[in-house]
Amino acid sequence: MPTTQKTYTPRAGEVTHAWRLVDAEGQTLGRLATQVAGYLRGKHLPTFAEHMDVGDFVVVVNASRIRLTGNKARDRLYYRHSTYPGGLKSVALGDLLERHPDRVIKHTVRGMLPHNALGRKMLRKLKVYAGADHPHQAQFRADEKRAHTEGQTV
Repeated sequence: MPTTQKTYTPRAGEVTHAWRLVDAEGQTLGRLATQVAGYLRGKHLPTFAEHMDVGDFVVVVNASRIRLTGNKARDRLYYRHSTYPGGLKSVALGDLLERHPDRVIKHTVRGMLPHNALGRKMLRKLKVYAGADHPHQAQFRADEKRAHTEGQTV
């Protein structure tokens, strides 16, 4: 009998991606993003493999009602550059949250995923909506819909 155990690696056909609904209302941005990134990577599964996309689809609703702590709404700046001279633009987190609340959550989660092709594939499974309505109702089973309550993930 061998003294070492073999690591289980799921085959591509064995992986099924479930759908999870996360209500962002009243939740802190960083804590929510950590939870969502874990679901996207599949870290909650016993079949987790770092080199494979085994995570779930995640639908985040009520992104406009996310909670920020401290003075982050005023002090935290997001930068982008147009590649032209003098083309550096910045926007405060509070302003971006008012205009595009979905981008705030996507940007935060993106920083917690691998920075390679696998991370981009995982990020495509994240769907963020400012309000409570979303077009993915058909993806959730009846028992998952019942389990979705205030602040609870499915």
